[in-house]
Amino acid sequence: MYTLRRWWDRHWSQVMLVSLIVSAAWLAKATQGAALFELYQLVTRPFQSDTTKQELLTDARVLELQARLGELESQNQKLKQQLAFQSQQKGKGIAAPIIGRSADHWWQQVTLGRGSQAGIKTDYVVTAPGGLVGRVTSVTPHTSRVLLISDPSSRVGVMIGRSRYMGIMRGRSNNKAVMQFFEKTPDVRKGDFAITSSISHLFPSGLPVGQVESVDLSKNPAPEASIKLSAPMNNLEWVVVYPTHTNPE
Repeated sequence: MYTLRRWWDRHWSQVMLVSLIVSAAWLAKATQGAALFELYQLVTRPFQSDTTKQELLTDARVLELQARLGELESQNQKLKQQLAFQSQQKGKGIAAPIIGRSADHWWQQVTLGRGSQAGIKTDYVVTAPGGLVGRVTSVTPHTSRVLLISDPSSRVGVMIGRSRYMGIMRGRSNNKAVMQFFEKTPDVRKGDFAITSSISHLFPSGLPVGQVESVDLSKNPAPEASIKLSAPMNNLEWVVVYPTHTNPE
């Protein structure tokens, strides 16, 4: 016992130092260095000048203003594109922003920030740069719900612009759709453009819909073509709404 006490008297400082180092290493690992960073901040805080703090705040404010300016410029550019698109159309459309889009129904429907007070009615046609987007399915005084043509439940009468062969197109819950032909041997090939047909009861004829990516003539019960939708369904922010029987081309 006496020997152990003498050893402790001689080496207690070394034991305490080793224990402190091990404890600090364990704490740093457990907190991923957060505790050491806080300790550093506490120790160096008295030495930080007010000028340094002010510079950091100024830099942060500048970055915030730059981000806001970039967003305003982006919105301004999109508005210019939307106005240019609307001015190219023959019919008088109603420009409307997209204010709602559920993650669960991203490719199925959107909510517009304009409704019956702006003149929008059920079954009105919705377009965007690129072509057809969908149709209005419900309206409130200040909002409208739009069923997108990318929704699998959507059905659009379309035809191949080059050969005039017709069929029905349905969405695939992405930026593509499937066109099922009425004829057994349609004249269609990759690169052809699909437009709304004259037999469509929901949309005016001649609206751009998309471009053929592939063709399966052996598909049963009818030949099919994979269509890449021309309107940017994934990135829509503004659309133009038209009465059902008005052709916006």
